[in-house]
Amino acid sequence: MPELPEVETVKRGLTPAMEGVVIAQADVNRPNLRWPFPQDMARRLTGRRVERLRRRSKYILADLDHGETLLIHLGMSGRMLVSGDPLGQFVHDHPTPEKHDHVVLHMANGARITFNDPRRFGAMDLLETAKADSHKLLAVLGPEPLGNDFHEDHLNRAFEKKNSPVKSVLLDQRIVSGLGNIYVCEALFRAKIHPARKAGKISKQRVNGLVPIIRDVLGEAIEAGGSSLRDFRQADGELGYFQHSFDVYGREGKACRAAGCRGVIRRIVQSGRSSFYCAQCQR
Repeated sequence: MPELPEVETVKRGLTPAMEGVVIAQADVNRPNLRWPFPQDMARRLTGRRVERLRRRSKYILADLDHGETLLIHLGMSGRMLVSGDPLGQFVHDHPTPEKHDHVVLHMANGARITFNDPRRFGAMDLLETAKADSHKLLAVLGPEPLGNDFHEDHLNRAFEKKNSPVKSVLLDQRIVSGLGNIYVCEALFRAKIHPARKAGKISKQRVNGLVPIIRDVLGEAIEAGGSSLRDFRQADGELGYFQHSFDVYGREGKACRAAGCRGVIRRIVQSGRSSFYCAQCQR
């Protein structure tokens, strides 16, 4: 599933083609994805101008000029692809429609935005912009890891007396939003913290050091266009490249990349998810 860097990359790719532009026509080709589309979604989108594109956690939010916001979640295999952009940001002509093109937005500037999702775990919803933060999917989210509300004091309070593994705590979207399996593994490696270590047993100094490491990992991943493992594509159809920089994720049995370390990367399963780490570096 795309994590924060992948969703941010897609949002940035969509912005030149969508922000400030009217949706000339919206085509909705099926009644639902993960859940039913909102009533009359095609009609409610057609003729509306996209005032602003933003991201909250793993959701893309398109604020429209009539006070509604289009919420988009990519799910496991969803892609938002841009074609025919007259600004020259994208070189792709409009492709032939495919079976899993579930929602297509024809923009007034000639661009086409296609939501393609073979597995149909993605989602779209329309919500009142002024009350977006209280939407059931957004109200439970913790602070953005790249925002000002994510800081050392917040993370220390969240870890205090927690008997759960630090990996599980960092994946809790109520504590910090947008983090997923890949980037938590990478951040814990850089912080030299074992993924199974109890969060409440980690010293304040080490927790403090984890905050900038999380920011750095996410920032580097965004600059690389995210990580392409299976289905992820950027908005122009290109792959992300951060997977080539993984220190631990998916590297089970391979040599640790830390200078002077002779360990190998191991894998354990935590709450049904694979955690990758170096037993020599991470304690």
